[in-house]
Amino acid sequence: MPAKIEQIQKTRYMKKLLIVMMMCLPLGLMAQNTWEMPAQAEGNPDQKYLVGAVPVVDGKVTFQTTIEAPGKNAEQVADIVRTYMMKMTKEPGQFEQSHIVLDDSVKYEIIGSYQEWLVFKATALVLDRTRLMYNLIAKCEDGKADITMTRIYYLYDEERDAQMFKAEEWITDEEGLNKKKNKLSRVSGKFRRKTIDRKDYLFNKFAELLK
Repeated sequence: MPAKIEQIQKTRYMKKLLIVMMMCLPLGLMAQNTWEMPAQAEGNPDQKYLVGAVPVVDGKVTFQTTIEAPGKNAEQVADIVRTYMMKMTKEPGQFEQSHIVLDDSVKYEIIGSYQEWLVFKATALVLDRTRLMYNLIAKCEDGKADITMTRIYYLYDEERDAQMFKAEEWITDEEGLNKKKNKLSRVSGKFRRKTIDRKDYLFNKFAELLK
């Protein structure tokens, strides 16, 4: 058999073997996002993502929450929040651009700028994801912290045909839902869903740390 034909057959065999091996991997190794838990929603799976789930404040998509921190003074609250926000910059899926922008030890205000992978679908044959960019702003006081997630952008399909979207033009009620507002938009709905999931995870994490 000519060497060239033999090499082609070996290459085809290796590709098939790789696909079989990937399909046999534990499901945990193909988890969509390292922080994400399986959906537990009953009824309409889109319900929590519908009208009002993406607030717009002064023209900007802005998620905000106030988290109680019983028995902790402003400095203690800031220390806890700062530690986690710094840890976030080194977590799996973060880009090297993720960093702390401001750490004001007088006003107890911390701002982090993050760029990370937001995965929509990950299987042995399909990887659909976007780069998610956002700011986290923490204003700490005695007994509480105000946490804000804003300045949200997406860089999608950057490996092939990069497209940049602002949250304000992509995941609002007008853009991220269908005309009847009872389902997620076919195109931008996945961005809206995963952004809300990421926001929920972060806000819940801060609440867990500060309780």
